[in-house]
Amino acid sequence: MQAFWNWFAWLHTATGINLTIFYDPFDRHRFAEGFLTTIELSVACIVLSVIIGVIGAWAQGSKNRILRSSIYWYIQLFRNTPPLVQLYFFYFGLGAVIESGGHPLVSNVAWAILSLSFYAGAFNVEIFRSGIEAVPRATVEATEALGFTRLGAYIHVILPLAFRISLPGLNNNLINLVKATTLAYAISVPELLWVSSQIWSDDINVPEMMTVLLICYVGLVGVLVVFMHRWEHAMRVPGFGRAAGARK
Repeated sequence: MQAFWNWFAWLHTATGINLTIFYDPFDRHRFAEGFLTTIELSVACIVLSVIIGVIGAWAQGSKNRILRSSIYWYIQLFRNTPPLVQLYFFYFGLGAVIESGGHPLVSNVAWAILSLSFYAGAFNVEIFRSGIEAVPRATVEATEALGFTRLGAYIHVILPLAFRISLPGLNNNLINLVKATTLAYAISVPELLWVSSQIWSDDINVPEMMTVLLICYVGLVGVLVVFMHRWEHAMRVPGFGRAAGARK
């Protein structure tokens, strides 16, 4: 493996292409840590935003007017304001309030996860709502006839069907969420972009690091796209989507 790293040192000497993340152990370590942080940040935000979407979509159909209004204004707030402004609000606004003895009680990583999850979750609520509305009314009436509670019908019947319909839209939103994790750079979360900026500031190799950064994000998004498409294919109910589309 050392011969592989040494080749990049030779490449730098011979051509001037300076990829220190391969031949310099320190840069290689911090770049790997940044890459891992980006993956962890993406996974945490994806899981939390999907949970928010599922719960929010269910709450939209609640008989409680206050709950429905709360979800409505949550969607309007987070869909119609820039995600960077939201991130600054959480970190500098709420973060300044939630502190003890001048020390923040919530880390910048936690604020990034919360902010980006709420942002993507607002879109997920609408994605799942559209999926729920595409479930045939006869199916909903059948759950009522079988004695399901509203929550029981949602968990066991409506959500599984709506989830299948919602996957294409969910796929697009989660891809955007992974790309939006770069905004965490603004509050010094040591993710891939932040670490790369530190490296190119130290080694003056901006073109090389920009190229590596682009390739890394293409790879990350590509893996997510392949996974989501396979999941969508595995969960497809033959004839269900076409029937829903024909009614529209």
